Amino acid sequence: MAPLPPRSGDAVFANIERVNAELFSLTYGAIVRQLLTDLEEVDEVNKQLDQMGYNIGVRLIDEFLAKSNVSRCADFKETADVIAKVGFKMFLGVTASVTNWDADGMSCSLILEDNPLVDFVELPDTCQGLYYCNILSGVVRGALEMVSMKTEVTWIRDMLHGDDAYELRVKLLKQVPEEYPYKDDD
Repeated sequence: MAPLPPRSGDAVFANIERVNAELFSLTYGAIVRQLLTDLEEVDEVNKQLDQMGYNIGVRLIDEFLAKSNVSRCADFKETADVIAKVGFKMFLGVTASVTNWDADGMSCSLILEDNPLVDFVELPDTCQGLYYCNILSGVVRGALEMVSMKTEVTWIRDMLHGDDAYELRVKLLKQVPEEYPYKDDD
């Protein structure tokens, strides 16, 4: 049987089970609020959101690969494009644009014009250091690590802080060679 052709983000999004967007964003807001109450320090909340996202990304990549029919990407540029066009569409219902590549092709920006996590959100003055959507940086980092790419993912621009878009900077630190847990006996 021939392999299935890769599916676009729109095709996958149309066939995936969805949750009400308002319920999703309000639930996420409740999680962030509880973290702020429990941890008290904004920096600690940022770290916790990133770690939660990382744990989600580690597991989410399996569903992404199973449902999107995307084959192994040739390089980091193709990987970033798949994340922006298929991954974000599949799980958040939005697409991102990939821009601002550095000269060696090891770092780029994912720009989201729309972000369903921030519906109904206004940051109070006491939370100006909070990266409210830091869970997304963790998801991207965790998913990429599971496909052998060690990355650093940081927020550059955030509309909740008055910027004109949501911009994630993704930097490939190293391509990790695949390791197998055992050797075949010849």
